[in-house]
Amino acid sequence: MNQVKLPFYARLALILISVVLIFVILKVGSAVFIPLLFALLIAVLVYPVTRLLERMGLGRSIAALITILAFFSVVAAFIYLFILQIISFSKDLPRLQKRLAVILHNMQSWISHKYGIDSAEQMDYVNKSASSIFSTAAHSLSNIFLSFGGILIMVIFIIIYSFFILYHRRLLTRFVTGLFKPQVRSEVHEVVQETRIVINSYVIGLMIEMAILAVVGSCTLAILGIQYAILIGVLAAVLNIIPYIGIYTSIALSMLITFTNGGGKPALEVALVLLIIHIIDSNIMMPRIVGGRVKMNPFITIVAVIVGELIWGIPGMFLFIPLTAIIKIISERVEGLKPWAILIGEEQKEQEEKILRKSKEPEIKGEEKKQ
Repeated sequence: MNQVKLPFYARLALILISVVLIFVILKVGSAVFIPLLFALLIAVLVYPVTRLLERMGLGRSIAALITILAFFSVVAAFIYLFILQIISFSKDLPRLQKRLAVILHNMQSWISHKYGIDSAEQMDYVNKSASSIFSTAAHSLSNIFLSFGGILIMVIFIIIYSFFILYHRRLLTRFVTGLFKPQVRSEVHEVVQETRIVINSYVIGLMIEMAILAVVGSCTLAILGIQYAILIGVLAAVLNIIPYIGIYTSIALSMLITFTNGGGKPALEVALVLLIIHIIDSNIMMPRIVGGRVKMNPFITIVAVIVGELIWGIPGMFLFIPLTAIIKIISERVEGLKPWAILIGEEQKEQEEKILRKSKEPEIKGEEKKQ
């Protein structure tokens, strides 16, 4: 059968339409794809443990169930310990209230002396503003509870999906390889195995980054004599997963925690320390530890985070890095997509020299024939 070769502009239009359709499908089906991909990451992460339990004589379903429950038990234990730290901090809230009352009184005296506005007028303005703030806060609180319910439902689906991915992993592998011709099934199987390794490396790299941030932040703040240094360090490391929003939220909360015990100067020191750690992390640690684990250059890693936020919001910032790494693995195996693999991957001089040599081979052979 003769293949029809389309002109460049037609091929470009078809590519753009395909990309837009893929993004629309991902956006519309986010309620399905987000928990499914999280479950895939968890299943790949705990797969070695499941396989070990199966070798010890446990059935596939029991091994998968034990592994998933153990993983989420560890996560729940971490959240419980974190909540205990928050409860311990809440005992200092009366001290915060007293400090805020003193600051408010001093501010009222300064405004009254500077602008001639008495305390009664100031309190009237504050009460009007507070009523507006409280009504907005009540609406936001209801949205938070609705979001919490949605997160809880998503977690339940992630647990279910993770179990079934582990239990039916062989069936899923046969399904993927069965989509292709028998001649290339061995290569497809290699792609599947390499994808599993890449996903596992990404999740481990992200955990390493969080651990480094928690340890560095906690130790630095402890050296400065900041109370609740561990709470602040862990809080900053966890929230730092969320680009842009996470760092400013962690700085605000950390300053509030420090202000209740030390005052304004320690709170500013905490903000400065966390901001410096964030700058180092976003420019050096994250691209090299997380991006390096999936063998992607820092530029593509940042682009993947931005595109993920545009399509799936905060979960997309986390999920689009392994998705981009999977695209790189597939591009390395498909002849027409190899330039994309070069763009996504790390810079390697030897590989570039080989590509240049191969591109010059036809010219050299042509010159030899002429001679």
